[in-house]
Amino acid sequence: MQLSPFHVIVKRILPIIFLLVSCLATGFAQEKLSKKEKKEQAQQTTASRYFIEGTKLMALGDLEKGHFYLQKALEFSPEEPAINYKVAEVLVKANQAEKALPYAEKASKLDGDNKYYALMLAEIYSNLKQPLKAAEILDRLTADGEKNQQYNLDLASIYLAAGEYEKALVVLERAEVYYGIMEPISIQKQRIYLRKNDLESAIKEGERLIEARPGNATYVLNLVEILYNNNRSDQALDLVLGEIKKYPNQPELQMAAHTLLKEKGEIEESNKFLMSAFASPDLDPEVKAKAFISMLAEIKTPEKEALLDQLEALMLESNPENTDIYGALGERRMQAGNQVAGMDYFKKSLLLNPKDPKRLEQVILGSFGENANFEEAEKFTILGVDNFPESPEFWFYDGVVKSARKKDQEAVASLEKALELNIGKNPQLDQVAYGSLGSSLYNLGEKQKGFEAFESALKLNPNDEQVLNNYAYFLSLEKQDLEKAKTMSEKVVNRFPDNGTFLDTHAWVLFQLEDYEGAKKYMDLAFKNELEPGGVMLEHYGDILYHLGKKAEAISFWKKAETSPEASDKLSQKIREGKYYE
Repeated sequence: MQLSPFHVIVKRILPIIFLLVSCLATGFAQEKLSKKEKKEQAQQTTASRYFIEGTKLMALGDLEKGHFYLQKALEFSPEEPAINYKVAEVLVKANQAEKALPYAEKASKLDGDNKYYALMLAEIYSNLKQPLKAAEILDRLTADGEKNQQYNLDLASIYLAAGEYEKALVVLERAEVYYGIMEPISIQKQRIYLRKNDLESAIKEGERLIEARPGNATYVLNLVEILYNNNRSDQALDLVLGEIKKYPNQPELQMAAHTLLKEKGEIEESNKFLMSAFASPDLDPEVKAKAFISMLAEIKTPEKEALLDQLEALMLESNPENTDIYGALGERRMQAGNQVAGMDYFKKSLLLNPKDPKRLEQVILGSFGENANFEEAEKFTILGVDNFPESPEFWFYDGVVKSARKKDQEAVASLEKALELNIGKNPQLDQVAYGSLGSSLYNLGEKQKGFEAFESALKLNPNDEQVLNNYAYFLSLEKQDLEKAKTMSEKVVNRFPDNGTFLDTHAWVLFQLEDYEGAKKYMDLAFKNELEPGGVMLEHYGDILYHLGKKAEAISFWKKAETSPEASDKLSQKIREGKYYE
C-alpha cells in the first residue's frame, strides 16, 4: 500500500546559523579567521542562499527551478541533511522517486533522529514497490513507546499487502492499545483471522466491536456476513434477533432477519420483518428498491402479488417522491406488460435524479414509434446531454428528436456534436446521424450540405430505406439527378411495397420525370396502404390527375388537402384558378 504523502515543515536552522556566524564575524572583527574557516563560512553562506531560493521556488510550484537551486546548495554543503531532504522532496513531487531515493537515504543517515527524514524515505520505498523496506522504517518509529503511534495503521496495511499477517497483527494490537477498540483496526484483524482460517478469533473480534459500540447495526451486519458465509446461519439469526430485541428500531437488521428466516422457510415470520423494514423511513430507499425488484423475479402467486401491493404502499408512504422507489414501481409495471405505466414511473424517477444513463436511454427510445410524443421525449434528451455531455448517444437522440420537432438549427448542432464525439466508436450511430443531419440541413436551405450528409450515410449503409427515401424525395423537389432519385426510391418500394410514404415518394419522382401514368399507379397503391393520407399526398395526387387531363378530380383532391398544414403555398391558387402551379 502506498503511504499518504507526509506534508511537514522542516526546521530550517541553517540560515539562522549562517546569519549568526556572519554577525559574529562582523561584530567581533578582532577574532581573526583562518583562510580555511573563511572559505567554509563563504560556502555555507552560499549554500544557505541557494537553499532559501530553491525552497521558495518549490513552494511556488516551480519544481524545475527549485530543484536547480537546491542542487546548487548541495554542491556547497553536500553533507547537510536538510538540503538532501529537500532535494528528495522536490524529486518526489516531480514523480521521480527513484532519483529521490539516494538523497532521502543520505538525509536519514546524517540525522537518524529526524522522523520527517525517515517518513520521506518510507514514502519513497513505498512508491518504488519496496513495502517491507518502508515497513522497517515505520516499525522503528512506532515501536518506541507512545511516540508516532499514528503510523501503525499505515504499517499494518503494508504488512497485510505483503502477506506478513503475524507482523500485521502485532502492529494492530499495538494500535489498539493506543486508540482503543475501533472499526478499522477490528476489521483488519478480522480479515487476518479469516485468511488464517481462524474463524473463532474473527467472530470474537466482531463481538468485541459490537459490545464496544452498542446499537450500531453496521457492526452487527458485518459479523452476520461472516457467520453466514461460513455456514453458521442459525448463529447469525440468533445474533440479529437478539440485537433487534435490544434495539427494535433498526430496519437494516429487520431486513437481515427477513433474509435469514426466508432461507429457513419461515415465510410468514420473514414477511413480518420485511414489512416492518419497508415501513421505516430510516431504511435506505435504494435498499428497499433492490429488495422489491429482486422479488419480481420470484414465481408469481396471488400471495406474492398481495405482498408486493402492500410493500408498494409502504414505500410510497415512508419514502414519497423518491427516485429509487419510482424506478422499482416502474420495473413492476414493465414486467407486467404495462409499458405506459412503467414508463411514467421511470420518467418520474429521472426527473428527480437523471443520473442513470441506461434508464434515460430506455425512456428516450420508448418515446419513439407510433404516436410518438417528441415534445415529451425532448425533456429527457436534454437531461441526457446535460448530465452526460461526453456521450454521443444522447446528443444523437437529442438531434433526432429536435429534427422531428422541426427545430432544425438545434438538430444540426446536436447531430454534429454526436458525430464529433463518436469518431471511431459506433459506425451505426454515424450512419443514422448523417441521415437525420441531411434532412435538417436541407430544411435549413443548406441543400448541398444535406445531400453530402445523405451520401455519407449511404456509404455506411447503402440500404437505409429512410435515407434513400428522403434523399430521393429532396432530389425530386429540386428536379436534380432524377434518374438517381428514381433508382433510390424504386429500391425502397421494392423492399417495402406496402408503405404509403415510400410509395408517395416514388410516385413524385416519376411525376418529375413526367411519367404521369406511372406516378398515378404508385399513388393509387399509396392510398390503399395509408388509412389517413396527409395533405402532401392529397395535393400530389391532384397534381398527377391534372397532368393526366382529369381537372375536376384534381381540384377535388386539392380541396381535400386545403385544410392540411402540409399544403404548399400554391395550393389556394391551384384551386382558385383550376390550374397546376409548381
